[in-house]
Amino acid sequence: MIELSNAVKADVLIQALPYIQKYFGKIVVVKYGGNAMIDEDLKQAVMNDIVLLSLIGIKVVLVHGGGPEITEMMDKIGLESKFEGGLRQTDGEAIKVVQMVLSGKTNKDLVYRLQLSGGKAIGICGIDGGMIKAEKLNSEYDLGYVGEISGIDSGIITDQLERGYIPVIATLGCDGNGNIYNINADTAAARIASDLNAENLILMTDIRGLLNDRDDESTLIPVVHISEVPSLIKQDIITGGMIPKIESCVESVRRGVNKAFIIDGRIPHSILIEMMTDEGIGTMFTKD
Repeated sequence: MIELSNAVKADVLIQALPYIQKYFGKIVVVKYGGNAMIDEDLKQAVMNDIVLLSLIGIKVVLVHGGGPEITEMMDKIGLESKFEGGLRQTDGEAIKVVQMVLSGKTNKDLVYRLQLSGGKAIGICGIDGGMIKAEKLNSEYDLGYVGEISGIDSGIITDQLERGYIPVIATLGCDGNGNIYNINADTAAARIASDLNAENLILMTDIRGLLNDRDDESTLIPVVHISEVPSLIKQDIITGGMIPKIESCVESVRRGVNKAFIIDGRIPHSILIEMMTDEGIGTMFTKD
């Protein structure tokens, strides 16, 4: 029994070898969110995955939001959480909470966990070094200090990667007038990946990936060419909250990212399964 177990472990490592060689020295951007950001066991599994990738020579950038923790803090101080079109209304008081939670508690907690797992991490946010330049989001709703990205200066990220750190990025941005904006984490991860010429973008979600039938997880579509996306939207295969996530994947690939993935963060070690096995686990978006 022990020999069989060791043989299985050896086979897994051998299967991973070509992927380790492929990704060595490359940049991978992971957007961390969903249930994997709430469940303690899943959170630790993600941290372990990221540290492992870093230790085998892959340059990992971790991008995060923090919706549940923002809502929790707003409830504690008596501010009502309001949403329009799936986005948080962020007035002058709310943006103070967003800034405090994202660049403070959430960001530093992730840095601490990565370091406990043996990694070398540093927490930054889009305001640092003017990394994420933003302006007020053009929307049919007045969302207050919700922003869209007008530019990325990734120098601070590349500096930290070259020094061997795992950058952990809170998705805040600022404009030239001193205004701070809350930025959608999927969008920010895609733009950061593009600017870094990343090999991969990985978006963690609470679903298997893109499904032919949204009620049947066995209908996972493993590969989508970005030219197919408009047709899939017309067929109502891509709907609702999946549209902005997939648009982020498409935009990143168009801007030079080799491949983008949507994976199920509810599955322990889903990042490793996607990157280091023949089968993968989610939906991959690639050029034709």
